[in-house]
Amino acid sequence: MKEKKGLFQKFLDVVERLGNKLPDPFALFLGLAFLVIIISWIFSMFDASVIHPGNGEELPINNLLSGAGLQFILTSMLENFTGFAPLGLVLAMMLGIGLAEKVGLLDYAIRKTILKSPPALVTYTVVFVGIMGNLASDAAAVIIPPLGALVFYKLGRHPLAGLAAGFAGAGAGFTANLFIAGTDVLLAGISTEAARLIDDTITITPVDNWYFNIISTFMLTIVGGLLTSRFVEPRLGKYEGESVEDDNEEELPNAKKGLIAAVIIGAVYWGVIIVVIFLPNSPLTNEEGGIIPSPFIDGIVPIILIFFMLIGIAFGIVTGKIKSTKDATKYMTESIKDMAGYIVLVFAIAQFIAYFNWSNLGTWLAVNGAEFLESVEFTGIGLIIGYVIFTALLNFLITSGSAKWAIEAPIFVPMFMQLGYDPAFTQAAYRIADSSINIVTPLFPYMVIILAFMQRYDKNANIGTYMSLMIPYSLVFLIAWIILLAIFYFTGMPLGPGVSVFLEDRVQ
Repeated sequence: MKEKKGLFQKFLDVVERLGNKLPDPFALFLGLAFLVIIISWIFSMFDASVIHPGNGEELPINNLLSGAGLQFILTSMLENFTGFAPLGLVLAMMLGIGLAEKVGLLDYAIRKTILKSPPALVTYTVVFVGIMGNLASDAAAVIIPPLGALVFYKLGRHPLAGLAAGFAGAGAGFTANLFIAGTDVLLAGISTEAARLIDDTITITPVDNWYFNIISTFMLTIVGGLLTSRFVEPRLGKYEGESVEDDNEEELPNAKKGLIAAVIIGAVYWGVIIVVIFLPNSPLTNEEGGIIPSPFIDGIVPIILIFFMLIGIAFGIVTGKIKSTKDATKYMTESIKDMAGYIVLVFAIAQFIAYFNWSNLGTWLAVNGAEFLESVEFTGIGLIIGYVIFTALLNFLITSGSAKWAIEAPIFVPMFMQLGYDPAFTQAAYRIADSSINIVTPLFPYMVIILAFMQRYDKNANIGTYMSLMIPYSLVFLIAWIILLAIFYFTGMPLGPGVSVFLEDRVQ
């Protein structure tokens, strides 16, 4: 007899069918670019215009189907692609982070951190390492959950609880970190492109959400650890499944010495940076000797790039993974190859945003949208929470974080700037919605992989088992994050160096 599906399962089935009908992200953005072209033509027929909030100039809606519009489409296409701010930043970061990943440094550090964790702290360690694992990008979602399950199993605890804790950190906590990661660079670049619809001098840097991310990391570690030990694990009960072999990958020779060498090199590097910052008339500080703003903040991506390259090379040399400069080049090349899909997607995203900007539709939508929200008095924390919920629901249809932000940023960043909110605050609100809900969307690509790991310990595990494990993390993380965002909103705490909730408080 066929098992009757519950209401939630039916809802997920509908979401999956709708999501599967969406085109590939590349085709989606080409379609959106074409839609912008058509809308610009319609608006221009009615002589629509908008007053630029920065300089008071009247801006007409430019018709992309006009002669000038067609010239812009053809002559700007390559420049839109090569000049797209996030592209160079992300690829540069991946040269360093990718090198550290390819030589095995990140994988080894993650494994040892979890496997050597004290039993009393292992739950929190699994969640914490999962969150920090986004330095290794998507690899964290594959490495950390099975390690969490194995550690729990060895301690006589239910392995599915360890797997869930690791995946919650790596998946739902993806956007948080103590360090600046590729996600920060990617989002900041798109935010800058969107913010310049209103203010062409503003720059959103990769550190603009740094303080928020640091607090988020510790908050989610505590919340995830408590949720695992107080709710998820007791609900699973005692593990009575079959014994499982430890199939850890063979350790690299001299890996421990390599890690020590990487730590020493990294510490020396940051020590030199700190010394240079405190030198009189330091080239890394501003004219007043401060670092907000400063060349240090502006150059944070190259500084972090060099850091990862140095520790990756140190680890690789000691372990024998790097025997010549050709090896280092090979690993960096491989890391860029992994970004091929992103590079292709950026071509379409860049055209969509460029058309949106040139037509002035973005400015028109931002100004009129802000005026509407003010007219209905929907401008406070309720608006921000509403935006978070909207993005969370959109996650069920579009799981790519960069794709969603490329769609949302040109609309919501300028609109919220008109209401006085800093782009970094809008970006933070986006991040928490995108990150926390991803793990329960049927289209999330790692759902099938995690389900396979689950079936290793429970052969009867299915999509219902997965959902019952991950939904509590997804909802609790989202609620906790909204509360944290509200705390920043009401206290005026800085989100990052020189950046607060409100645009007027930004230090440029």
